Amino acid sequence: MIPPTLSSLYGTVVLIFAMSTTVFAQNSPYDIFPTADPPYYRVRYEASTQPGELIFPVNYTVWIPQDVKTLRGVVVHQHGCGEGSCKSGLTGAYDLHWQALAKKHNCALLAPSYEQPQGADCQMWCDPRNGSDSAFQQCLGDLGRKSGHPELATVPWALWGHSGGGHWAGGMVLLHPARVAAAWLRSGVPLLEQNPERPEIKAHTLSDAALKVPVMCNPGTKEGVTVKDGRFAKVWPANEAFFSGVRGRGGLIGVAVDPLTAHECGNQRYFAIPWLDACLSVRLLNLNGKTLKAMPTDDGWLAMPTGFEAVPAAKFHGDPMKAAWLPGEAVARSWMQYVKDTAVTDTTPPPAPSNLRRSGNKLSWDASADLESGLARFIIERDGDFLANVPEHSNNPFGRPIFQNLQYSDTPTQPLVQMLFTVPQSDSVNKHTYRVIAVNTVGLKSKSGTAVTQE
Repeated sequence: MIPPTLSSLYGTVVLIFAMSTTVFAQNSPYDIFPTADPPYYRVRYEASTQPGELIFPVNYTVWIPQDVKTLRGVVVHQHGCGEGSCKSGLTGAYDLHWQALAKKHNCALLAPSYEQPQGADCQMWCDPRNGSDSAFQQCLGDLGRKSGHPELATVPWALWGHSGGGHWAGGMVLLHPARVAAAWLRSGVPLLEQNPERPEIKAHTLSDAALKVPVMCNPGTKEGVTVKDGRFAKVWPANEAFFSGVRGRGGLIGVAVDPLTAHECGNQRYFAIPWLDACLSVRLLNLNGKTLKAMPTDDGWLAMPTGFEAVPAAKFHGDPMKAAWLPGEAVARSWMQYVKDTAVTDTTPPPAPSNLRRSGNKLSWDASADLESGLARFIIERDGDFLANVPEHSNNPFGRPIFQNLQYSDTPTQPLVQMLFTVPQSDSVNKHTYRVIAVNTVGLKSKSGTAVTQE
């Protein structure tokens, strides 16, 4: 997917030639998306003509883990600006890797798709004060009723956002700190001080409550860290300003510079998901509730924002209010590997596939992703010997090969890749036993899944 033509400014992506008073209503290219049969649910809202409300149509798709009686939270995967990135949000809730994070914590996984035409001002949705805050909260209530989980309207949020989605996620932290368990801001942050060059981009107020929300800024190194020019060069100065404003007041904020990328998401999920996992493990209550546990700071580690080494806070030499904050040793060690080459260590194999079944010459199965490293492929065995890889080739130009492929904004490609294999026609003359093995993105293999025999 080719990223939209954008102009990057102060940590959010602003489209030029904007008409902020225009109300947009359209279908294409947002009218092709996966079906939303349970455990998926979807709502769509038309554009509003009321002042202060959302001027773009939007749909929200949520995935609810099976057998969860009461949700404890919702993980939100928020796309960036531009028509292409907005369209990519249509598959966000179907991502098996992000589902693994949500499932571990009995959370829903929700992905919006704002129907922003190319050339429209994405500030009209990525600033939550322009109607997307209220639309988001409305969708939680509507999806809660539709899914039979009314608690969805009140549970805490774990927010991930890319580009303009980072601006949105950071803005929601500042507006609703009591609701946010943690927020990951990939290549986009909100403003804390008004920018005189763009007075229409409103600054946010930083409250004491927002300082207690763990936040991670995640720019690409080619967005102004090591590459100082180009269309995304102002992303890093914006991140610096946001980080300094929050950390200077003692906020629980870190910086993880992606050493391989510019504005594309790359391999960030292999640190973002474990980081969110660490935060959710501490902050979520055992049962549904409107409050969050405080994030402990005694075990924090510190590092220079663009450095490569992290140490326990007590051993840090320098001003701690200028150092990136990391929640504990395990996260700090993953951070050190990520900022070096993104090859975050994982020693745990993925779960074994299940429910292998045959219909005619088709094999299909179910599988969950490895929390740390996702899914790269499946191995089909016939009578204990290798037969094929599914897929034969993965398509991810932005990072590690991955089973569902990835778009620029960290969501699966359409049509969704199926867990499906066609048995060779020649096998029909003999009786064979088939098994499926999952392989994660660091090459670790699961145990063999359940077997099925072709008669």
